[in-house]
Amino acid sequence: MRNSQICKRAPHTKDAVVDSMGRKALGADLARQPFRFVKPLSDPVGGTSSNNGRHPARMTEPEPPADAPDYVVSNIAAPLQIMDSCLRLYGHPQLLSVAEEINGPDFTPFTESVIVKQPGLGASVAWHQDGTTQWDRSDWDEGTHGFNFMAQLFGSTAANGVWVVPGSHKQGKLDIKAMIADNGGSDRLPGAVPMVCEPGDVVMSNRQALHGSFANTSPDKRVTVNFGFHRRSSVLNALVRRGDEEVIYDEARIYERSRLIALGIDARQQRFPDESRYVYQPLIGEEDVNRWNEDTRESVLKNYNQRDLGL
Repeated sequence: MRNSQICKRAPHTKDAVVDSMGRKALGADLARQPFRFVKPLSDPVGGTSSNNGRHPARMTEPEPPADAPDYVVSNIAAPLQIMDSCLRLYGHPQLLSVAEEINGPDFTPFTESVIVKQPGLGASVAWHQDGTTQWDRSDWDEGTHGFNFMAQLFGSTAANGVWVVPGSHKQGKLDIKAMIADNGGSDRLPGAVPMVCEPGDVVMSNRQALHGSFANTSPDKRVTVNFGFHRRSSVLNALVRRGDEEVIYDEARIYERSRLIALGIDARQQRFPDESRYVYQPLIGEEDVNRWNEDTRESVLKNYNQRDLGL
């Protein structure tokens, strides 16, 4: 589906099953509804146990406009299955070459999302470090929890974008709540800098870096496609909690989830046949079973996030 149609086909509000035109909402047939809604200018996760408690301190919540809707879209989860353009971006040869250079030729995926910061309404994302499971490894280092690519569709400003504390990815797991307290309770952490980008720019961020974003009271929209990769050594046999269950990331799960890389590569090649094709080492020789077509859309892509490799 074209990007311009995605938000038009979203549920018209939180928990709705139809869009604003009364049609069945996009993603209604998926195992997990991809559209995430929040209250305007709110901090939905700060100070809660959400996301394994990695957002321990609440951000400032400005008063929304009097005419604000009850809820706005803040996130589109697992966009590769509903946005073909995201799948083609996922198979970009230069970006995948960067991933290989950093995490080795057998790098693995984890999760993807589209962050939506509506102008004057977008919610904050409380200060956090993305990694939650690997801090106590004996071989822990600054790259253990992988990195994110952040492709900017509308650009990013100090008002609507992500702020990061440089160098914090090397400091281990930080006591964020204490940092806020030491700063007089202010969420404006000293030393933090904004990621300022133009439309089309792609930013890289270490997932262990301390980062967050403030409520978007500005008139500028931000839409960011987030995706990234891990070292295979960080993922293989990792024991993680997903909801109420514990999951081990074994070879079979890694293989199935990594097929999304191959699908992205082939989808991109079909759209841009003159572009150099990236070769993903773990799936050499399996190009035929990982062709991008309507069969693999259903058998491999649909509900692929059930096999995510989040750390």
